[in-house]
Amino acid sequence: MPWKRTVAMALILPALAIAQTRPADVTTHAASSVRTEQLATLEFPWGMAYLPDGRLLITEKPGRLRVFENGGLSAPLQSLPSISYRESKSEQGGLLDVAVDPDFGANRTIYLSYSEEAPAPAGAKDTGDPRFAGNLDLTDTRFRGGAVARATLDGTQLSNLKVIWRQEPKFVGRGHFGHRLVFDRDGMLFVTSGERMRFDPAQDPKSNLGKIVRMKRDGTGAEIWSSGHRNVLSAAVHPTTGQLFVFEMGPLGGDELNIVERGQNYGWPIVSNGDNYDKSPIPDHSTRQEFKAPIRTWTPVISPSGAVFYDGALFPWRGSVIVGGLSSMALIRLSLDGSRVTGEERIDMQRRVRDVIQAADGAILAITDEKNGALLRITPANGDERR
Repeated sequence: MPWKRTVAMALILPALAIAQTRPADVTTHAASSVRTEQLATLEFPWGMAYLPDGRLLITEKPGRLRVFENGGLSAPLQSLPSISYRESKSEQGGLLDVAVDPDFGANRTIYLSYSEEAPAPAGAKDTGDPRFAGNLDLTDTRFRGGAVARATLDGTQLSNLKVIWRQEPKFVGRGHFGHRLVFDRDGMLFVTSGERMRFDPAQDPKSNLGKIVRMKRDGTGAEIWSSGHRNVLSAAVHPTTGQLFVFEMGPLGGDELNIVERGQNYGWPIVSNGDNYDKSPIPDHSTRQEFKAPIRTWTPVISPSGAVFYDGALFPWRGSVIVGGLSSMALIRLSLDGSRVTGEERIDMQRRVRDVIQAADGAILAITDEKNGALLRITPANGDERR
């Protein structure tokens, strides 16, 4: 079904190399192993979602929501919420993900995640943190946090916009908003909430930062589903088991794939298979059995963003999960046996992949994280349908 959103920012810090061999099951292919067609150009696109009629919604971080149909992009839709964005290398906020209500045909509702500003308390400022090794932008004085809003979409018109959830507390500066949106099989909305580069909120039960949050579609009944997360930019629900798979940005090494279970704590910042950017060590997951361990980690990192379970016919990938790679500049396909990763295939895209989605015909659509970003259609190089 073309509207099925089997969902899903790079770190502000440079990718720092760690001497570690890739797992033996990783196979890498050149971009020529697939056929790539550029469909449109966008400015820092972030998220995608199909509507039931086959139109594709795409967000751009600077604060634009567009519709792609019949080979063209619409003008930016009006009546969006007030979005906090400034163009800089450290900017992780802006207009982020978009999701379509499971009952869109009846209620015409879509959901948007984004960063918003509020008046800063007197004297509020970012004092930095040595664990980031001097890589924080202390000139950013905006007091902000993430939010999720819902609105009615008629054609290319938005109305009835209402904020249904906010990150708490807000802070001056920094990123790690998270904010992938995905619906479970019960029609409940998951929101991935980053820890705003503050570490400790991920373990604070009074904060919704560093958490996976689950709520009703009107924002009521919001519940902390899991805690101990750093910055989750990829989320997808397994089409058979209904399990929530999330890919999480590690620090200096230690990107993670986690299967999220209600009430579990995934350990950040107490444990990680990576270290801090100043190279101060963090205990590995194996040292603290009370925390849920990831089913796979990556060092060097892949910087995962956007994910989709593949069930199409064009590629022989049914049952795999595909994730976009930012620093790895790749499409990363993981074959699975239940909760075990049995293989990893990488297609070198030579561009930062921000989000991925499956088209109705089984093609993969990807958006790239660039000022002159692209909407790409990816099909087998030989043009043959394979099963």
